[in-house]
Amino acid sequence: MSKQDNSFRVGMSAFGAIFFIFGFATTFIVTLSAPIKEIFGLSEFGAQLLASAFFIAYPIMSVPTGKLIDRIGYKSTVIAGLVLMALGSFIYIPASKLPSFPIFLLGTFVLATGVVFLQVAANPYVTAIGPEKSASSRLNLTQALNSIATMIAPWLISVAIFRGLNPLSPDYAMEAAEKVPLPFIIMGIGVILVAVILMSIKLPVIATEKKEKKSILKYPHVVLGALAIFTYVGAEVGNAGLIVNYLKKSLSMTGEEASTYAAIYWGGAMVGRFFGSFMFSGISLSKKITYAIPVLILALVSGAFVTGWNWNIGGVFLGVAIANFLIMQIGTGKAAKTLAIFALVAAALDLLTTFTTGNVALWTIISIGLFNSIMFPNIFSLAVKDLDNAELSSASGLINSLILGGAIIPPIMGGVADNFGYTWAFIVPAICYLYIFFYAIRGAQIRK
Repeated sequence: MSKQDNSFRVGMSAFGAIFFIFGFATTFIVTLSAPIKEIFGLSEFGAQLLASAFFIAYPIMSVPTGKLIDRIGYKSTVIAGLVLMALGSFIYIPASKLPSFPIFLLGTFVLATGVVFLQVAANPYVTAIGPEKSASSRLNLTQALNSIATMIAPWLISVAIFRGLNPLSPDYAMEAAEKVPLPFIIMGIGVILVAVILMSIKLPVIATEKKEKKSILKYPHVVLGALAIFTYVGAEVGNAGLIVNYLKKSLSMTGEEASTYAAIYWGGAMVGRFFGSFMFSGISLSKKITYAIPVLILALVSGAFVTGWNWNIGGVFLGVAIANFLIMQIGTGKAAKTLAIFALVAAALDLLTTFTTGNVALWTIISIGLFNSIMFPNIFSLAVKDLDNAELSSASGLINSLILGGAIIPPIMGGVADNFGYTWAFIVPAICYLYIFFYAIRGAQIRK
């Protein structure tokens, strides 16, 4: 193995771990809105403010983080992000002991600031570390690792917080609050250890060119791509944030059971991104089918695992994953074409959730995760196409600042749910996916 190949592997491995970390943190916070609603007796709108406290960090910190990368480099920025994540995690200890919702929001914002550091550094790093033609493939692979974490987080909430609680108990809220700190203590210690390890290894350096940068606002495909990220994150987080309480209300599920289905929603993103990691790589169709087999087995096993080894549910999840893989073939390995198809399917599934009930609505909302899968990496790779290294960090800062959608769309959905019912709330993300369809077929093609 050449020195260059080894350097590439070290860089991809390190940032694969980074994607796992911020994926876990993000999804854990989003899913935490369900127990937080119970602990503080909040409305659905109020509970979704937890997601707002997390995602509001993106517009505030993304552009400064892009400038920080230019000053201290990708590696040091990531280490600083890990330290902030640990600090935010430990703030949850007093927030749970009191308990205090404002302190919950403070801890969430600090933790989210650390996540912003990681994400703004990670996406352009993975894009620039190898050939441009395979950038979408690399981003899908690292996003798949991110999605393993996003599937684990809701399952952990079902086990660590909801399990053993009696919703009819007068002490239910306090008992739930007492269970919140442990996962955050583990997270805080874990990210500190990763920071120490990262300090001791040498990563390939992605240089930022020392020249006057063009304004990225002059590139319509970057600006429209940032808006696509706004709608994508808003739709993904909005759907996920309402799943637990929607299933509790519409299908009379317990919080523990509903959280396992939220895990399947995020597991769909994991499966779809593993598909995307080789579907956009230019390998032969026979190899793609060969690589798809273990991913389909993963879908079967993971769907069964999070539901207490219910193989019937695992089988249904497998069937949806097969449909996702077949629909992905229509995209013929092209990032924009596949993005357009998936956006239309996701919009249709949200609308079906609105106008159906029972198990049909259950699986339409859960299946959206599979079609969310390739959206972020494909939008990002399309939005930074044709940019040089000097512009990458600035573009990443702008694009990641529009992850603000995760702070805006979920409360809007919560307000609709409070006033008109949960099912009508899913019309909001359907509109978001229709904008992504526009970006895929037209917005990403505009250059200046």
